[in-house]
Amino acid sequence: MLLDRRCFLALGSAVLAGSRLARAEAGTVHVAIEKLVFIPAEIEVKAGQTIEWTNRDPFAHTATVKGRWEVMIPPGKTATKVAEQSDSVEYYCRFHPNMKGRITVLS
Repeated sequence: MLLDRRCFLALGSAVLAGSRLARAEAGTVHVAIEKLVFIPAEIEVKAGQTIEWTNRDPFAHTATVKGRWEVMIPPGKTATKVAEQSDSVEYYCRFHPNMKGRITVLS
């Protein structure tokens, strides 16, 4: 009985670890917005991964690359963008230009 339980626990751990790895590779890179700061301010992603900003402030923000793209992030909400190979950029909030971040797309 003890051996069966150990096998079951080991199998469960392996399944959970495998699903975490699959999600991390294909997955989403999370950026929080709190107190007028992107956290983390610098991220590395692969082309095709999703960047998700979560706005924890009581007012709207953007993730803006002047002349290229902008993501509107309402208060208390999330917004996403799929990273493209050409998205190694510095970005800022159009409403609060002191808020800055950097995205590096890895090859």
